Amino acid sequence: MLHLNFGIPLAARLWHLSAKRPQNGAVGQADNMKRTRPAIGPLFYFGTAAVLGLYFTFAAVQGAYGVFNRVQIEAEINLLRAERDRINQDLAEVENRTRRLSDDFLDLDLLDERARDVLGLARPDEIIIR
Repeated sequence: MLHLNFGIPLAARLWHLSAKRPQNGAVGQADNMKRTRPAIGPLFYFGTAAVLGLYFTFAAVQGAYGVFNRVQIEAEINLLRAERDRINQDLAEVENRTRRLSDDFLDLDLLDERARDVLGLARPDEIIIR
């Protein structure tokens, strides 16, 4: 026997069919427990994203090209620049003395100073205080 309910709207008939649940309480509770258990996919996804975020944060701060290493390298650069400037100044002084003692330009005062310092010479009328 075919029974058609033309008097009931289609939406109500579909709701009635989808709302059928088992009458046994134990099965219904198991059904509810399945629905409340968290899905593993989103937890895995967000866990992986959090671990990657922490890794990249650590690398940005502490890594080979990180912030701390950059500060250390910049401090070392400043020290090396200061040493380079000091060495350039010493080089300019040595070049000046070398030029003053050359054959083209002879500074007699500098020659006398160097001879006294290297050879330990002094004039007879000088008093040396050490």
